[in-house]
Amino acid sequence: MSAERQLIIAIDGPAGAGKSTVAARLAARFGLLNLETGAMYRAFALKAIENKTSPGDADALQRLASSTSISLEPTPSGNRVLLDGNDVTTRVRDTAVTQAASLVSVHPVIRQWMVDLQRKLGEKGGIVMEGRDIGTVVFPDADIKVFLDASPEARGERRYEQTGKSTAQETILKEIRERDDRDRNRAQSPLRPAPDAIVIDSTHLTLDEVVSEVEALVTARMASQ
Repeated sequence: MSAERQLIIAIDGPAGAGKSTVAARLAARFGLLNLETGAMYRAFALKAIENKTSPGDADALQRLASSTSISLEPTPSGNRVLLDGNDVTTRVRDTAVTQAASLVSVHPVIRQWMVDLQRKLGEKGGIVMEGRDIGTVVFPDADIKVFLDASPEARGERRYEQTGKSTAQETILKEIRERDDRDRNRAQSPLRPAPDAIVIDSTHLTLDEVVSEVEALVTARMASQ
């Protein structure tokens, strides 16, 4: 970690691995800004839906991105997600928006635009950033890199509980497997652990146990500075 910037923590992993929750807990524990890259992609997907732009049309998405502003504002209860200045925090959690985010994020031109935006937001450090290519692409020089993983079945069960059991568990598991396939096999910045990442398999761990492991890594790193 250079003298010019503060700590950068990168948390990567597949859908349903617990990245968002762990990042939020770390941010609160160590006084860091939680930059949710997933929320940023979902905000853009929401705009694509509102503008009736096909998630498969890279050229149209690029034109849409050129007139799009996305920012995150920390609050005591979590980030506010602002899309072109409007609060869309609740709307970006919609299932349809989440699915669309997975589709728009496969386009290299959209990923590069988003990476540039994420780097700008986190360039001064003092952040925990979660996503799928933070430690490999966005901040390859992050001070701490964690890759959270779990079996598809475990992740599906967690999502099932999070949705209040409103969606069939088999449907959720199918969506997770499809998302895994897109994330791991896309042409640009596929989902994979950085060579120097600490991999944590949370299949048989509680959320508190995962958070404790990552907190210990952060505490040790801060103590060594």
